[in-house]
Amino acid sequence: MNRRLAMALLVLFTLALPARADVPVVGSAAPGFTLPDQKGTPRRLDEWRGRWVVLYFYPKDDTPGCTAEACAFRDDLAELSALGAQVVGVSVDDTLSHKAFAEKYNLPFPLLADATAEVASRYGALSNWLVMKLAKRYTFLIDPAGRIAKVYLEVDTSRHSKEIITDLKLLQAGAG
Repeated sequence: MNRRLAMALLVLFTLALPARADVPVVGSAAPGFTLPDQKGTPRRLDEWRGRWVVLYFYPKDDTPGCTAEACAFRDDLAELSALGAQVVGVSVDDTLSHKAFAEKYNLPFPLLADATAEVASRYGALSNWLVMKLAKRYTFLIDPAGRIAKVYLEVDTSRHSKEIITDLKLLQAGAG
């Protein structure tokens, strides 16, 4: 019995892992989307054309890692904005959850509700555990022309915002 259970768990785990081939590659067009933000306003990727976009996917509102990441982006927002970047968070939580999260931590950037998980899936950032779906902690740096400039598949929430700032400076200087 234990062997069957282990095999079943292995199959479920394997199904839940998105293939890295599904992740948009550097230089490709960023997949477009329209999703509601924490105020219920529909937001389109195209509305930030002409600016750098820090599109970060995160698993769950108001959890320790997600809070640390969001608050670091909040704290570094002036520097990110000075570099011409718009921070946009995405998770599969609903708009009410995003609203409470944004208000609790004074998050001044859009948090988009991907309730159907379609956008996370198109970015290869979806963990589908059959009984629940979560966005993976992936970030995509999108250039002003709407192309993927950098992909972050392993994120350390304690230094990720600073990493983005460093990479933006390098990319804008033509060294990235």
